[in-house]
Amino acid sequence: MDKKLLIAQPVSAELENFNTYYRESVFCDNPRIQEIIDYIMKSDGKRIRPTLLLLVAKACGEINNTTYNAAVTIELLHTASLIHDDVVDESKMRRGLASLNAIYDNKMAVLAGDFFLSTALIKSVLTGDMDIITIVSDLGRTLAEGELNQLSLVKEAIINEEEYFEVIKKKTASLLSSCMRIGAMSVNASEEDIEKFARLGEILGICFQIRDDIFDYFTNNVGKPTGNDIREGKITLPLLYAIKQSPKEKQDYFYKIITDSDFSDENIEMFISYAKDNGGIEYAYSKIEIYKQQAQKIIETIDNEQIRNALFAALDYIVERAY
Repeated sequence: MDKKLLIAQPVSAELENFNTYYRESVFCDNPRIQEIIDYIMKSDGKRIRPTLLLLVAKACGEINNTTYNAAVTIELLHTASLIHDDVVDESKMRRGLASLNAIYDNKMAVLAGDFFLSTALIKSVLTGDMDIITIVSDLGRTLAEGELNQLSLVKEAIINEEEYFEVIKKKTASLLSSCMRIGAMSVNASEEDIEKFARLGEILGICFQIRDDIFDYFTNNVGKPTGNDIREGKITLPLLYAIKQSPKEKQDYFYKIITDSDFSDENIEMFISYAKDNGGIEYAYSKIEIYKQQAQKIIETIDNEQIRNALFAALDYIVERAY
């Protein structure tokens, strides 16, 4: 069976309910605004976050209105963060389609992101759970902090693996961790289960981001240009490793290019080739494998076989995805 179908299978009916909740939450009777919303919905992703939230809730108890409102909240917050990220990064593509800011402009995109963010806060209140509302509020700040920290690293030309992991924990892993934590909380799971699933979400998020960063080194239809991260001054794990293994004079040469933001097409191609030829890609995959094994150990503790298999499929999908 297709992995995406296997992931969603235990909560297929609940995902239909979620889609109804989600569409209703962003409906606007202003046709100009609804046109923008429709475009955003058209380029929506694979619903991996609400699916994981629903899977965790079902593993721990019975899915309820709190669960649905929490799932909608997380997806709205995620969508808002992507819209704002595209503006910050000046990205013209999102999931193989023109980004919202490319179709409209930065002003419209920022305000559309604010619309989704505000709607997320409304839906979080509808959970009726102050702990969930607090997590969502903290998450919004953490995502912004991760983006600000990454921009600071670019500006200061800091090349450090520890800083890299700190950024991805706040930018990507925090969202999946909160997503799975809230799924468990929405059905009054035990504290042990809440923490277990929160850790699983963090690991999945780290794997997701490292895999996403590897895409930058290959010419595939992944919805963004090859070398785009380097062009923006984001030195990700494959290149971090390759530079670290270089002789001192080579490191100095690379650092000067990065410090000067001399990201010409020629230099970007050189960085991509250097990372590939000097073990950067293999190192990134080795890190994914370490985290994957940690995730497998957690998933093995889940009693529900169908959900256990779905989460194994989600792990494989995140690690092996082609885009």
